[in-house]
Amino acid sequence: MATEIKGIAASEGYAIGRAVILREEAVPQGVTYVEAGEEAAELSRFDAAVAAARSELEELHARMIASGREKEAEIFEAHLMLLEDEELIGAAQERIRGQRYKAEAAINESGEEVAAMLASLDDEYLRERAADVRDVSRRVIRKLGHDTDADAVPAAATAATSSNEKSILFAFDLTPSDTAQLDPSVIGGFVTAVGGRTSHSAIIARSVGIPAIVGAGDKALRIEDGQLVIVDGAAGLVLVDPEDEELARYQALQEQAAGQRALLEQFRGQPSVSADGHQVELVANIGSVQDARQAQQQGAEGVGLFRTEFLYMGRPDLPTEEEQFTAYKEAAEAFGQAAPIVIRTMDIGGDKELPSLQLEKEDNPFLGYRAIRICLDRPDLFKTQLRAVLRASAYGNLKIMFPMIATLGEWRQAKALLEQAKQELRSEHVAFNERIEAGIMIEIPAAAQMADRFAREVDFFSIGTNDLVQYTMAADRMNPKLGYLSDPLHPPVLRLIHQVIRAAHKENKWVGMCGEMAGTPIAIPILLGLGLDEFSMSASAVLPARALLSRLDRAKLSSLAEAVLDMDDAEAVRSYVERQVPELRV
Repeated sequence: MATEIKGIAASEGYAIGRAVILREEAVPQGVTYVEAGEEAAELSRFDAAVAAARSELEELHARMIASGREKEAEIFEAHLMLLEDEELIGAAQERIRGQRYKAEAAINESGEEVAAMLASLDDEYLRERAADVRDVSRRVIRKLGHDTDADAVPAAATAATSSNEKSILFAFDLTPSDTAQLDPSVIGGFVTAVGGRTSHSAIIARSVGIPAIVGAGDKALRIEDGQLVIVDGAAGLVLVDPEDEELARYQALQEQAAGQRALLEQFRGQPSVSADGHQVELVANIGSVQDARQAQQQGAEGVGLFRTEFLYMGRPDLPTEEEQFTAYKEAAEAFGQAAPIVIRTMDIGGDKELPSLQLEKEDNPFLGYRAIRICLDRPDLFKTQLRAVLRASAYGNLKIMFPMIATLGEWRQAKALLEQAKQELRSEHVAFNERIEAGIMIEIPAAAQMADRFAREVDFFSIGTNDLVQYTMAADRMNPKLGYLSDPLHPPVLRLIHQVIRAAHKENKWVGMCGEMAGTPIAIPILLGLGLDEFSMSASAVLPARALLSRLDRAKLSSLAEAVLDMDDAEAVRSYVERQVPELRV
């Protein structure tokens, strides 16, 4: 039997090929200093390296645009922005100027400081941005005279590839730059020891269709060059030295997957309709205008969650009303006038450092001063964002959503400030959608329990299952020892979801879901049976979800949904759905 290695399924698909081991790039260690009086010369050397890195990134960006790889181009745009970042570049310059650091040590320490801060955050998307910071730091270090390994990834893969077999890369980690330059005609897949599903490397792998497994641990580094391996990107499984029967099985799966990809394309641009004719909305979670464009290309019908905090982070000041207005307007224009664009107001808190707000450190920031609590305490900050959203609503079907609402009083305060912003714009003769919808995220159990009262006043609900699960089960979803409690299929979570949907529909209000659960195949039949109106997910999950939806009979799933509400645990729910919904196995 083959040796098995388990990791995190980052990009679905099957790859068969020969292993290529990529050694980790050497980075200067420790702090080194220049002599007194040499600071200006060292600063000039550093600035020249940053300029060279910028030129290289601009060239890569142009190459990706020319080849139609817009997702990769957007990542390099983000890297170019990091080269302007005060927390990274400005801090490195200050280390050289004020502490006489050598340039390599300055950028390495600044990069590791920012990366460590990001890696400590609760939000998985933000944690994975640490890899981008390290990528940019390494690029500057190479331009300081450590450029020997710049082409290590493509060169190693090409050298090991025969005319009949693709390479499977094994590495401690792959930077976004490394991954964006992988050629799918040469690289069959990759496996890394660390990383998560929301890393840019994983996102790029999904966008170009390269099977990938991340977080596979030290075993991924014990493979030898040239060993025959199979990568099962759907199961997060690596088979080393497979037997003939396993090879034959995965070759058949590869052929089947190629046929399925062709079938999915039939659902691009189509409505999201169940087998018995019930229509829902399949929309995307985004963090930027670039994400909005990508989501539209991937077949999303709109945006169910625009995480606006990304406009605030990675900068020394707060975004202006004009900057925010432009971002929201461009997101709406990416989809067109009718497509729904749900904009969540700023969800900053003690776990997301924002220098301009000077937030105090908290012992438990996830239960602390954050999101709507900051906005209600800082109406000047809040109204700037509300005005920007309102102005942008003249250009599309924008909706406003308030996060972390726990009480009716918080909702009413937020709504009152929204009304004040509307009145200001009226007096200034500025156009906006007078009938713009305003709703709340349901992510706190208290709000779910009061859904019947909220439903009388709000225009819609969007269920944020990531936090709802965490708060309902009293378990930090980032703690690996508590993973069994982080399953959204636990009956108490399902009961809260049911309660929210039922309360909203009683008042003729719609309900969406913007947590990870919305795009999970095993959950879609349950949510459809419970009556969920809008499913918001990663853009890459839209077409598979639409295809699954087309095979499901909503009328029959109502009884399935009722049954799972009365079960004992998540495992029982999962087993029952797998048995009762054969469409999941198609």
